[in-house]
Amino acid sequence: MDSENNESGVCGCCGPLRPRYKRLVDNIFPEDPKDGLSKSDMEKLTFYAVSAPEKLDRIGAYLAERLSRDVVRHRYGYVVIAMEALDQLLMACHSQSIKPFVESFLHMVAKLLESREPDLQVLGTNSFVKFANIEEDTPSYHRRYDFFVSQFSAMCHSTHEDPETRTRIRVAGIKGLQGVVRKTVNDELQAIIWEPQHMDKLIPSMLFNMQDSEDLDRAGHPSTPSVAGQDGEENPAALAENCFRELLGRAAYGNMNNAVRPVLVHLDNHHLWDPNEFAVSCFRIIMYSIQAQHSHHVIQQVLNHLDTNNKNTPRVRAGIVQVLLETVAIAAKGSVGPTVLEVFNTLLKHLRMSVDFELGETSRRNSGVSVSSNRGGGGGGSSGKESEERIVQNAIIQTIGFFGGNLPDYQRAEVMMFIMGKVPVYGTPCHTLDTVKIGHQGTKRIQAMLLSSLIMVTSGFKSKSMAAALPPPFLDPLFSISLMEDSELRQLVLEILHNIIDRHDNRAKLRGIRIIPNVAALKIKREKISKQDVAFMKKHGQQLYRHIYLGCKEEDNVHKNFELLFTTLAIMTIELANEEVVIDLIRLAIALQDMALANEENMPIFIRCGIMALVAAYLNFLSQMIANPPFCQHVSKVIELRNLDAPYLLPEHIFRDKCPVPESLDKEDRPLYFQTADMAECLAGPGYNAERLSIPYVPQVTDEDRLTRRKSFVDTISLQVDILSNSLPDKSQLAEEITFETLKKAIDTTGLEEQEREKRRQVMEKFQKAPFEEIAAHCESKANMLHDRLAQIFELTIRPPPSPSGVVSISAGHTQHQSVPVYEMKFPDLCVY
Repeated sequence: MDSENNESGVCGCCGPLRPRYKRLVDNIFPEDPKDGLSKSDMEKLTFYAVSAPEKLDRIGAYLAERLSRDVVRHRYGYVVIAMEALDQLLMACHSQSIKPFVESFLHMVAKLLESREPDLQVLGTNSFVKFANIEEDTPSYHRRYDFFVSQFSAMCHSTHEDPETRTRIRVAGIKGLQGVVRKTVNDELQAIIWEPQHMDKLIPSMLFNMQDSEDLDRAGHPSTPSVAGQDGEENPAALAENCFRELLGRAAYGNMNNAVRPVLVHLDNHHLWDPNEFAVSCFRIIMYSIQAQHSHHVIQQVLNHLDTNNKNTPRVRAGIVQVLLETVAIAAKGSVGPTVLEVFNTLLKHLRMSVDFELGETSRRNSGVSVSSNRGGGGGGSSGKESEERIVQNAIIQTIGFFGGNLPDYQRAEVMMFIMGKVPVYGTPCHTLDTVKIGHQGTKRIQAMLLSSLIMVTSGFKSKSMAAALPPPFLDPLFSISLMEDSELRQLVLEILHNIIDRHDNRAKLRGIRIIPNVAALKIKREKISKQDVAFMKKHGQQLYRHIYLGCKEEDNVHKNFELLFTTLAIMTIELANEEVVIDLIRLAIALQDMALANEENMPIFIRCGIMALVAAYLNFLSQMIANPPFCQHVSKVIELRNLDAPYLLPEHIFRDKCPVPESLDKEDRPLYFQTADMAECLAGPGYNAERLSIPYVPQVTDEDRLTRRKSFVDTISLQVDILSNSLPDKSQLAEEITFETLKKAIDTTGLEEQEREKRRQVMEKFQKAPFEEIAAHCESKANMLHDRLAQIFELTIRPPPSPSGVVSISAGHTQHQSVPVYEMKFPDLCVY
């Protein structure tokens, strides 16, 4: 080998004395480059390289030397021949000695890519792609592809004047990047390709070509002649998308963040969030390309990006939220990971911020209008900003509802509790959504939006037990909102209850408040009420009845409110009603009728007639559901009379536009109303405790009135006074003889609850209707009685301890000391040992 080197150095011009590998290389180049590669000489060179693999590195170095010289001299024909020879040698030789040859090969490819000639760049790229498809037996410890990533990325952004040439260069750049990906992602020693400095070049290059194609399609431009009629391999957008999918499909757990972050940066830099069609398509590709267990990484990245852009324009934030909707819609079908509540927490936070921005703009607009009213100023820009914030809010609600609706039931119940915990309720602590800063209007907006999202989350929710679906931490704030003086909020609450209670999808059959002539024709689906639901109604039934009762008499009720109340009563009858609950529901209907007739709260005549129509529609439904012929006959008789004499007491008439209504309702016209005695007679017999119908229904009084900002201060005072008066029994009561009868009465508490409710109702009525002087005198006497009793208690309990030195007693104004012997003193047990 040394002799060959010396000979070449001394007699370089003598052909016979040149090394054999150089002669073989020289022979493959014809005199005229148009003749192409000499096949016979190429076969000789290949055979020599396979026979003597240790010469491969010298062959490669010599070919590289010739190629570099030909590139400089612009002898491009010989350049093509040299690259063809390199490709054939690369494909033919698979040995340990190929490593140095590869270095020479990559050096020559880099030379071609550095040239400004598009043909040479494409030639070098094609050779690199062939090399990338070769599977090497051993990994390379020192090879780096940094230059190729940079060069191919630059080619992907080519701005050549000629459209055909520009397309060729971009296609070559994308193919080159695809080759780099294939060569490196499976090689553990080349994990450096996933580092940010490389991903920041790879990802934007692919997105740029995908985006450029969409821009052309959106603008309606025809495809370039070179692209039209070509298959997907020569279309830059299709090729870039395939490369993008391949890269994401190979991304491991630890590389997801580096792969997704450049996508978000690219969308920011090119202002692709508004409109966001391209952003949505990008994340669809991402979610369908990555492994399912990595989905939560992408969701977390989008959430973080939403936090970063929290002060951006509303349309940008709405675009990001819509992208998040697409990602969670796909992820919800697979593994979402630990980010379920994190998604909802972030979205609720941005919902609150959007409301803040909207209310801030509204207040500024109002102040601007007041200041500039004399100047002819307006506020149209702020009004547009306000409407844009509504777009953000709707997108957030849609995302919350869609994501929650696609979760399994066990996770959905947790999400329902989480969202309800964020709904601001007056009088309860709410750490996340502070209602002080946003005021009443902002609180109402947030309540409505969160309840709307809860409707979407609870849609299709099927729970085997009502106690599990409606636990007190969820039910109590929901009912508190149902007493708000806002018809829209009450409607939302009732729709949520429908979603949860209606487990057999009967709502569609009950849509609209009406007198149903034949309930059996509706083919209602129902099952026997379970023991768990019986226990639930015993515990929470009165709470449900109370909110229906109070919700009926709100003065701002509209047709939809009565429709939803009718559906609520009907669904409760189907899903939760046993014999005892049926009696309670009839008592509730009678109480509603009595309330509308008595009109103690001066309700509008429309509300009173609406309540009467609701009672008629419900009792007609209930009588047919329990299949009691006498009961059905009584209800039908009343409805027929109303049709003739008082059509405004039926739902088909009162809820029509311009329905004539009377000035008042006549209590004495008894045939027009449902009679308790007649219904009790119809239900007499086994199964129903008809005697309970004679006990009027009185709603429970709780602290919810205070929580819902109702004017219930007098009611609260009356309750306190009533409790105080009952907490101090007379001595005669204390001295009552305990017999078997008294114990039996103490155990039997069935009638005590009703008596207690009646007593409370009388106390409330007294405090609401009595003159102020009488109430003041009554309270003063109670206060004096309480003061006297407390004085007695203090006199008996607060005494100085006994002492051997004596105690001080006052008798007839004189102080006397009485000595107590030590042996007569009583000490606590802990002091005696």
